[in-house]
Amino acid sequence: MTFVSSTKDTEKLTFTLVTEFAAAPARVWQVLEDPRQLERWWGPPSWPATFATHSFAPGGRCHYYMTGPDGTTAHGWWEIKSMDAPHRLEIEDGFANEDGSPTDPEDSTSFVVTFEDLGPGTRMTTVSRFRSLEQLERMAAMGMEEGMREASGQIDALLAEDATERNRAGEPAAG
Repeated sequence: MTFVSSTKDTEKLTFTLVTEFAAAPARVWQVLEDPRQLERWWGPPSWPATFATHSFAPGGRCHYYMTGPDGTTAHGWWEIKSMDAPHRLEIEDGFANEDGSPTDPEDSTSFVVTFEDLGPGTRMTTVSRFRSLEQLERMAAMGMEEGMREASGQIDALLAEDATERNRAGEPAAG
């Protein structure tokens, strides 16, 4: 992954992370679409994710939890608001109880992920939108920026496996 930028905008109540990958948009899209691949990168390396449910379609809901080094779990939920595969995905995200229900439906954030075809690769831009400055600052204090950078950095390993498999099969290594 090539880290391009991260920007916290307290006026617009957004946090934006821009990364680039050496694979086509359709392949990068799969790391969100496939729950087993998603588990391998969603969350920082020290807090791996497990997706208990993953209905990846508009109106679909997902329940996941991340497990910390000491065994502590932090649950979350997604609602898929819209998608245009493999170009754009909009999700509502929040903290959840163990059963996947929102702890506070009013404390959710939304994020939009766009995938731009760069020819030899993909630029993935994730814009998280917050309901208030307090919410943005709370998430920043929890390490959201570092966590998102670390999590996105794990995508390369999934994409590299594709190249390894193509090489074994004698296929070209292009994304």
